[in-house]
Amino acid sequence: MVGNWLKTSILMAAIVALFGVIGAMIGGKGGMMLALLFGGGMNFFAYWFSDQMVLRMYSAQEVDASSSPYLYNMVHELAQADGMPMPRVYIIDEQQPNAFATGRNPEHAAVAATAGILQLLSARELRGVIAHELSHVKHRDILTSTIAATMAGAISALANFAMFFGGRDEQGRPANPIAGILVALLAPLAASLIQMAISRAREFEADRGGAELSRDPDALADALAKIEAYARGIPMASAEAHPETAQMMIMNPLSGGGLAGLFATHPPTEERIARLRAMRGGGVR
Repeated sequence: MVGNWLKTSILMAAIVALFGVIGAMIGGKGGMMLALLFGGGMNFFAYWFSDQMVLRMYSAQEVDASSSPYLYNMVHELAQADGMPMPRVYIIDEQQPNAFATGRNPEHAAVAATAGILQLLSARELRGVIAHELSHVKHRDILTSTIAATMAGAISALANFAMFFGGRDEQGRPANPIAGILVALLAPLAASLIQMAISRAREFEADRGGAELSRDPDALADALAKIEAYARGIPMASAEAHPETAQMMIMNPLSGGGLAGLFATHPPTEERIARLRAMRGGGVR
């Protein structure tokens, strides 16, 4: 847990520093100070409210035992088996099969699944996916992911402002427009690199934890294989509109290829599946 708090603190500091760089490009020292204050305020806001922001981005609808007994009872059973507080449960009206967890700690967590994943997976496979998401909650790395997604979006917006509206230097002269364009291009890239600095190993760890919780590594492996096969052909409009949130999903929801692979936020699915299959020999059933 200490390691995750350290990662979160480093992430916050790095992103606030990036805000300062963009502010300096827009308005010199004065712009840097304003951007640093804005970045600090965004960090505070992201810590307390980023989970609700992300759920709103996906128009997620909260469900309970009456409105969605299948999903809700599955989450409840697995959370209870692991001695965790019951998270809030949401359904996203998207046909792409996917899921994510969010929240600042296990006491304030939420698990969201798309309509597509509920239709595609068997109960056994879905149980493996939910166990994976609850493992993220248990290891408290959902806060880091959610803050990274929220702050990366804010940086992109600030960078676009720099490009379209320019800025002033210390003498009040208009800033170099080429510099504004470079900021608009490079700042989101830097934000993405910061997100990737949060190791992709957390997905392997969540796979392992999910397999142990469900006691069925093959179920999660089968689910990942199905999601990989179907997600490629079904665009997810909410994720495409908010690409900074892609790293929160159990599978990359974005349709882009080519250079996008260089900045992948998830490990190769084949490797994830191979590791899960290997767990059969370790007695996890």
